Amino acid sequence: MKLPAILSSAPRPRRLRIAAAAAVVCASLFALTRVLHADAPKTAAEYQANPQEMLEAYRHVEVASVSDAVEQLLHEKRYMSHTMQPIFPTKFAGTALTVKLVKQENQDSSALSGMLKAIDTGGPGSVYVMQEEDGADIAGVGGLMGTAMLARNFSGAVVDGGVRDLAQLKKIGFPVYSTGSVPSTSVGHYRFAAMNVPVECGGVTVSPNDIIVADMDGVVVVPRARAAEVLILAQKLDFTEHSTYPYIEKFHSIEDAVKQFGRI
Repeated sequence: MKLPAILSSAPRPRRLRIAAAAAVVCASLFALTRVLHADAPKTAAEYQANPQEMLEAYRHVEVASVSDAVEQLLHEKRYMSHTMQPIFPTKFAGTALTVKLVKQENQDSSALSGMLKAIDTGGPGSVYVMQEEDGADIAGVGGLMGTAMLARNFSGAVVDGGVRDLAQLKKIGFPVYSTGSVPSTSVGHYRFAAMNVPVECGGVTVSPNDIIVADMDGVVVVPRARAAEVLILAQKLDFTEHSTYPYIEKFHSIEDAVKQFGRI
């Protein structure tokens, strides 16, 4: 095979360095194509004018990048506790539909009716976010509720408490984050307190319509008012991250890579 002039005329060590550098450039361009194919660069104003497009773009960025963007822009911790774990590997983004339950022993058959009504008010892209007072050993979500949410095209559910009926939830592929699986019921032990109010979930305050993003790294809550600018920075961080990987693979140095790309 005939080498390009710039390579054939250069000394062999230099040719190898040029070839390695070219490979990194090609890999970086591939990473750029991957990111831009999913989300063409847009301004904050464009995303604010098209909430559905913004939500779709959030589904293509990594949660770690969103968390970093929130910290850099808002100087806040907006990621939920590590105790919030998914029932299967998943990735989703959506808008928060919040529900609050309070612990109260009762014999009232309608005590949790508001919790069910909340599901029936949600729709495509909703994320069911539940504050369940002292609920680690009580299931806040189960198979029936998950099936109803899936039927209404919810993106997922995040419960600061237990989950049950994992066989059904996994069968239908409805993603739920919770503090763990338990067989218990909330019926007779809890009362519905409110919906679409600020709630505490996984150590983070979640307001109605906040953006919820989740993947295997965890769950992050993005305040709706800052969602567009957070997204744009997260996309940039994602691009830098994916450009850094091939550099490390070629030059075998994370120190040099961080100096080159400024991301860790």
